Amino acid sequence: MNWFLVVVGGMIGAPLRYLTDRAVQRRHDSVFPWGTFTVNVVGCLVLGLLTGAANAGAAPDRLQALLGTGLCGALTTYSTFSYETLRLAENNARLFAFANTVGSVAAGLGAAFAGVALGEAVWG
Repeated sequence: MNWFLVVVGGMIGAPLRYLTDRAVQRRHDSVFPWGTFTVNVVGCLVLGLLTGAANAGAAPDRLQALLGTGLCGALTTYSTFSYETLRLAENNARLFAFANTVGSVAAGLGAAFAGVALGEAVWG
């Protein structure tokens, strides 16, 4: 049954990623990949919240499969982050490539830690 929940979460996460990426990127006149940055940070926050809830005993395995593996797995994208960073570097936008790398890691980790703390505070 967990595999079905992963599939359902992925069916929601993949189009959500695409639509969010397009909507965010349309609002910025920049070569910086704001759409991918946004979905990855939001995914880290959601996964952090879910982890905090699980640590507090408030997130059953089924919810973790649906939201953690399915939704967040399809919402976030390490491959696109890597590709876009490589393209920035190849197109002589090395400062943007560096900012994307450092900013994505820092913001993603920060969002995950904040999510865990918030999840444990709410459900703990």
